[in-house]
Amino acid sequence: MHHPMLTRRELLFSPAAFFFKPSNPVVSIVRIRNGNTEAAVEHAIELLGGVRAITNGKKRVMLKPNLVSPIPAATTKPAVIRALARLVQSAGKDVSIGEGSAAAGGFNVQGSETFRTTNRDLLNRMQQHVFDQLGYTELARSLRVPLVNFHTGDLVDVKVPNAFVFDKLTIHRSLVDTDLLCSVPMMKTHSLAGVTLGMKNLIGLYPGAIYQSVRGRVHDLASKVESSGTAAAIVDMVRANKLGLVVIDASTAMEGNGPTEGTLVPMEMIIAGTNPLATDMIAAHLMGYDAAAVPTFTWANKAGLAPTCVDQIEVRGESLSASRRPFKKPFVLPWMIVRHFWATREI
Repeated sequence: MHHPMLTRRELLFSPAAFFFKPSNPVVSIVRIRNGNTEAAVEHAIELLGGVRAITNGKKRVMLKPNLVSPIPAATTKPAVIRALARLVQSAGKDVSIGEGSAAAGGFNVQGSETFRTTNRDLLNRMQQHVFDQLGYTELARSLRVPLVNFHTGDLVDVKVPNAFVFDKLTIHRSLVDTDLLCSVPMMKTHSLAGVTLGMKNLIGLYPGAIYQSVRGRVHDLASKVESSGTAAAIVDMVRANKLGLVVIDASTAMEGNGPTEGTLVPMEMIIAGTNPLATDMIAAHLMGYDAAAVPTFTWANKAGLAPTCVDQIEVRGESLSASRRPFKKPFVLPWMIVRHFWATREI
């Protein structure tokens, strides 16, 4: 944009120059009205510039829900993934859905005890069970898209420059081949990480065949860097992938002792953004968290990721103040304490 009444020098040193400063990351907040989740997802994406702009120059898109366990109340609703998949397909792109769930009863959970495992057969059966129970097997079939188990299969090594925990990560080849990774978490609190949102959702990319179910090896090694045993390893995984869209399912959220044993909260919102850290910061703010209180954000900033505060983010749609609802916080313990009474044994 050129102002006809200003010279180049005047333009650079006048108030008009502020129109040319780099724009802040944009995050959209949309209310789900009359139970129409699909319309809310579509509107949230439209406020970001539309699906064609977001996927411009990208052919393969991977949608990563949070399916931590086969509990519907603690996982991303299929309606959100369905809406996103249809949008991406409408832009002429190839879509896949992938996950590496943490635990399931009858597999690595027996009675009241949760186990670690690298057993590929057990991990395959567990993941298929989770997909089946939550409706994702049928969803993928109806959409005619691949459903990927990140725990096993074709695993490859990728380097992580300036890593905090892992100089080299082993991940599923489909993640290397994808052009855009879209994290689609459920808005929840978390007993290790404080909150689990778009970036934390990438813990599900650590294949159990290498890092154990419930990512025991990840937590053990990460806790040598920082006490949560999650934050630094999450940022390593973010940097190893092409995470370019976060769509947070806040239709029903979870407060208290998440990620599975908290209390459900009817938020009735979709939060979306192409900057993962900005999107998570806005969601955490809505949950009543200061950015400085979330270890994942601190470590993301240490890695050079921006923004550093909510004031640097442009919010579109609903206002921050009208959407905020402070959550009951989880009882947070450092991993080095947790590891002595949870997932202590391997099967």
